[in-house]
Amino acid sequence: MLETQNLTIRFGGHVAVNAVSCRFAPGTLTAIVGPNGAGKTTYFNLVSGQLRATEGKVLLDGRDLSALPASARTRAGLGRAFQLTNLFPNLTVLENVRLAVQAAHEGPHRRGLNLWSIWSDHRALTERADALLAETHLKAREHDVVASLPHGDQRKLEVALLMALDPQVFMFDEPTAGMNAAEAPVILDLIRRLKQDRTKTILLVEHKMDVVRELADRIIVLHNGTLVADGEPAEVIASPVVQEAYLGVAKEAA
Repeated sequence: MLETQNLTIRFGGHVAVNAVSCRFAPGTLTAIVGPNGAGKTTYFNLVSGQLRATEGKVLLDGRDLSALPASARTRAGLGRAFQLTNLFPNLTVLENVRLAVQAAHEGPHRRGLNLWSIWSDHRALTERADALLAETHLKAREHDVVASLPHGDQRKLEVALLMALDPQVFMFDEPTAGMNAAEAPVILDLIRRLKQDRTKTILLVEHKMDVVRELADRIIVLHNGTLVADGEPAEVIASPVVQEAYLGVAKEAA
């Protein structure tokens, strides 16, 4: 269970996120929507540790992560796509994925040296990396240097790295932004597949309402940094506060 309690951040006199309290259960995909400047990405940054909250807490399975930096939150099980993940531009696609698989496999507590284990592990890690490249439609690019990849393929690689880390919580911030019509379905299919694992929690910031309607089990709406709606997609999208704040539909005069 991921939980934020009264999560708040102020920049001078401006409150960018205002006392947002939410719980996100395993086996659910929650879409976070709102107009530009609503605080969606700032809220993501507070959860993942890119920003330190002025007030409030971030908890994962009851553990308080609020004082931890982004790297420690990743090790604790929070996986942030596209803004947290860093690619190695001068290495190949395969080398990037293999490094991520190895990091997840070894972890901070592994000790000892066993030659048979090293050989066996190497084969298993390579097979895992190959499988991730196939899943993300990057097998044909495995020997290409990352810096040479087009934007869409770099985004697919970032998802492959996130999947390699196998986090407890997947956080996607506008995952298809900048991708063309042929590339976006690959990312959305990957998210659909991740959603089938009922042990994982998925958070999705997305402007495309057709994507939200299809993927989300729940929608929360931020407006001026404040949580203004929370519920099932059809109910939230039809609510007057969302029609006005998010979709720009003015209230009818009484």
